[in-house]
Amino acid sequence: MTDASGGIDPVTLEVLRNQLESVAEEMGQTLIRGAYSPNIKERRDCSTALFDADGRMVAQAEHIPVHLGAMPAAVAAVREHDPRPGDVFVLNDPFTGGTHLPDVTMVSPIAPDRNGTESEDGDGEIVGYAVSRAHHADVGGMTPGSMPAGAEEIYQEGLRLPPTRLVAGGEPRTEVRSLVLANVRNPDERRADLRAQQAANERAEKRLADLFDDHGRETVLAGFDAVIDYSRERLTDEIAALPDGTYEATDVLEGDGVTDEDVEIAVAVTIDGESIDVDFSGTAAQVAGNLNAPLAVATSAVYFVVRCLTDPEIPPNHGCYEPVRVSAPEGSLLNPNAPAAVVGGNVETSQRVTDVVFTALAEAAPDRVPAQGQGTMNNLTIGARDGSFAYYETIGGGFGARAERDGMDGVQVGMTNTLNTPVESLETEYPLRVERYALREGSGGRGRHRGGEGLERSVTVETPATVSLLTERRRHAPKGVAGGGDGATGENLIDGEAVPAKTTVDVDAGTTVTVRTPGGGGHGDPEEREE
Repeated sequence: MTDASGGIDPVTLEVLRNQLESVAEEMGQTLIRGAYSPNIKERRDCSTALFDADGRMVAQAEHIPVHLGAMPAAVAAVREHDPRPGDVFVLNDPFTGGTHLPDVTMVSPIAPDRNGTESEDGDGEIVGYAVSRAHHADVGGMTPGSMPAGAEEIYQEGLRLPPTRLVAGGEPRTEVRSLVLANVRNPDERRADLRAQQAANERAEKRLADLFDDHGRETVLAGFDAVIDYSRERLTDEIAALPDGTYEATDVLEGDGVTDEDVEIAVAVTIDGESIDVDFSGTAAQVAGNLNAPLAVATSAVYFVVRCLTDPEIPPNHGCYEPVRVSAPEGSLLNPNAPAAVVGGNVETSQRVTDVVFTALAEAAPDRVPAQGQGTMNNLTIGARDGSFAYYETIGGGFGARAERDGMDGVQVGMTNTLNTPVESLETEYPLRVERYALREGSGGRGRHRGGEGLERSVTVETPATVSLLTERRRHAPKGVAGGGDGATGENLIDGEAVPAKTTVDVDAGTTVTVRTPGGGGHGDPEEREE
């Protein structure tokens, strides 16, 4: 309940916080249950969140960091298009609120009316937004799976959607849906996944209406402000406990898919009292290939690092973002101009941003920063040009060792938080056969605490197909810290022959694709290890 001053008592605040987070989680469950593609229903490559009427994130499900931290840009883009109750917007344009084209975002204004009445013009008041983002296995473009290694402009990567009404005032715009489905492979699967996203957003409006019934509209809306204020206060206290100063670091990407030349990312992180400023001046200019990352993606990676170095019990919402400022020069790798190709920026460049910001902050919080993990999502896409199937997977690897324990083996690291595709599901859904799926023994860096082990996954393609690989840490190993050894580099093989870290090739039936993922770096002197 609210007190006379409009505040919320601590018990009610905690109840509301958990209920709002449960709305976001239930959205995710609805999306996963309703999806057809294994990438969403099995790997859970999707994210859901609840925003207030001002476009501030109120609650999120514990899904994909690179999705969630960049979502505010999508809501901001939609709010520029005069959203009204009953609308549903769809978008994926990285230059207008998106991340990369396969990540399709759906934004729905929420206007629950618990009394069943409407205002004179037929519209209720928008009190928030439901947002779902899901990686669709194909959105068109030059290769099946829409993850081409050699793309040099965004037009090659797939269908580009600025914020567009899929539903207007409760009425489906069938011509828009038809346009989208006409430009993708396997349109039946895309149709079902879009329907699942819409159902997830509808669930949010229903659940929020229930909360209005339970607590009253005024209390719930006051709760939006209260949970954001609470997180802001908690996070600024955590930042204030870190030593003030400017901390710098650099790291590189191993080519952009067009050339093999290293691409530098430079950062200066300034801690000043209760705020953090992260400046990427000195980072390379945008590149010809597809490793360019929209600023929202780079910002998302920074948010992730800040959350990792602070109390994990702080509720993740807009309050966690306010004390953090991120900037990158326009036209740079981390703030490119259209029509730059960006599909690899979301998945690979975001990982390196995470690494370089962790490295910079290691001096400020040495006991909280782990050795480098695998630093790549190991993107593997296999698909048929006739659109009959498109398989996409990110493959886990080694997590960096921590100051007090070993790194984890064979897990998703950094900006991704997906599951793997179970072998049974993969072989049932696709003309693929898994030959080997195992840990790479000895791939973790030595140390007082060793780095996590990488994985080896070998898949035989049973029909002619196109294979795309977008990977990193094939030349530069994940670094150990405090005297720990480096993790092993990764390796990509097609029929036993090494292929580049970023490649797209057509293969015949019977071809075997093997991805060996990097191990994590070690932490501390190996001589001090206790077996």
